[in-house]
Amino acid sequence: MQTKIFSWLGGEFIELSGEARLAASIEEETVSLFQSFERELKTHGLSLENTVRTRLWGRDREARNLGTATRSKVLTGSAKAASSSYVSTNRFDSVGRVALDLLAARPLRNAERRPVDFQPPRNYLCYLRQDSFIFLSGYTSAAETLESQVPEVIKAVTAGLTVAGSMWDELVKMSLFLHRSQKLETLKELLGKGPPLPANCQIEFGFVEGYAGDKSLLEVETTARMKGNEPR
Repeated sequence: MQTKIFSWLGGEFIELSGEARLAASIEEETVSLFQSFERELKTHGLSLENTVRTRLWGRDREARNLGTATRSKVLTGSAKAASSSYVSTNRFDSVGRVALDLLAARPLRNAERRPVDFQPPRNYLCYLRQDSFIFLSGYTSAAETLESQVPEVIKAVTAGLTVAGSMWDELVKMSLFLHRSQKLETLKELLGKGPPLPANCQIEFGFVEGYAGDKSLLEVETTARMKGNEPR
């Protein structure tokens, strides 16, 4: 497991990353991984209920699907967080079938934590409001081409931010995970045709081999300030 502690958005965050040990089932691997993360968080005075985002990796589609289903059973109630999940064999150095990245935030004084489900509910959260920030789960598209998916995903993210009480201009971070069959240069060109990102927005790219949907070629995770809140 790797642990990183850093300051961001006016607060302190802990980022954990690790791979599960091979077990009798994918479900057991996922639960064991969350348990080890819980133990690590406790050494820093936190718990899984302080999670703001999780990113689950499966060695193959079955591992992604079962790992995601198990995650939804582990993070329940107030512990629900923004989430995404991918298939990526390159993510693994061990023989485990599930890996996890988890971001937890140390709550500020009088902090607000409000997990909001989709309606009707899905096995992942619509968004999490933590203090004055919004953490959206990953968004994808089922359009036929990347050229069609990018504007659809941007539109979905914009709508999600609006529902959560934010807007595109309040973005502080965008993480884009592109299918390995696609070209990064093409994605950047397509993004350039959409609404400009705020000057202080961090942007990062990664490559994966699969998503929840068979047709998806891109998934986008975003974090934003609530509308009207100044950067700290």
